[in-house]
Amino acid sequence: MSYNGFKTNDMFGPKPVEVGKEYDVQITELSRKGDGIARIQRFVIFVKNGKVGQNTKIKVLQVGNRFATAEIVSDAGSTQTENASASSDASSDASANAE
Repeated sequence: MSYNGFKTNDMFGPKPVEVGKEYDVQITELSRKGDGIARIQRFVIFVKNGKVGQNTKIKVLQVGNRFATAEIVSDAGSTQTENASASSDASSDASANAE
């Protein structure tokens, strides 16, 4: 199919995500509906229940011409890193107090 000389199916090119696959992303902004917005190679992904600044692993549910929708599978990085640094600080404080 073509419209004004463009193929409508290929108008937006190949998509950087696939349905059912998981990706690590950072939520950078919120949509009008309150979902998080992440991007992979400038391709917009709406993430249900995503929060700005959240680093998370998502699973893609649908892929359209201009955007995809996804759900959070697990938090990645930031929460685990913060917990690890807090516990290492506590253990170094405990060893300093023991001396």
